[in-house]
This record gives sequence, structure tokens and C-alpha cells, in this order.
Amino acid sequence: MNDKPKLILIAGPYRSGTDGDPQAMAANLARLEAAAWPVFEAGHIPVIGEWIALPVLHSAGAGPTDPLADQVLYPTADRLLAHCDAVLRLPGESAGADQDVATARRRGLPVYRDVAEIPRRTPEEAA
Repeated sequence: MNDKPKLILIAGPYRSGTDGDPQAMAANLARLEAAAWPVFEAGHIPVIGEWIALPVLHSAGAGPTDPLADQVLYPTADRLLAHCDAVLRLPGESAGADQDVATARRRGLPVYRDVAEIPRRTPEEAA
């Protein structure tokens, strides 16, 4: 295994199925974030597109239900994927996450469906 930790995009539903409800979006983000520790614990670096896109939206005076969101959320994930080594696709319907998977596959990046599929780095590699 390469001694370099992988930057792994965690992709799954954020706005999908929420009908713009802030609590439902927060719950979806919490599900995405719940996968961050297992990815990190496996010796890699987890990243979620919304961690970057939401502050960008906020700085533009917008939020995730604003019309500007489509011009920020999807492009942020696409730009982020140019730096990622893999994608972890969590369950649930999500056009954005499906787009992330398609982009990853076009770029030849691995797409994992479960944290258990992610190669673990040994303690000496992770040091």
C-alpha cells in the first residue's frame, strides 16, 4: 500500500429528500459526518463537499436552498474531486452524490460503498 493517506470524498444525500427543511439537511450532514471518523481511523483524510461549499455560499449571502446553491454545491464537489483519491458513496438517493461517483469513475478513482472496503493503512504508514 502507498504510504500516502488517501483524500476520500464522502458523498451521499444532503439536500435530497429534504424539501428544503434545515433540520433534515442537518440530519443528512450528520450522517455524512458520521463516516468521517471511520475513514480517518483507517489512516486516510475524510472530506465532505458541504464542509467547503456551505461557507462559500454563506460568504455570498446565500444558503443551501438559495438558487445560487446549485452553482456552488455541485461545482465545489467537482473541483474537490480533482484533488481526491477516492469516493465513499453512502446510501440514499442523491443526484449530487451520483454525479460525484460518475466523475470519480471517469477519473479512474476508486468508489467505495462501505468503509470496510477502504484499504487500511498500517500504524507505521499512518505515523
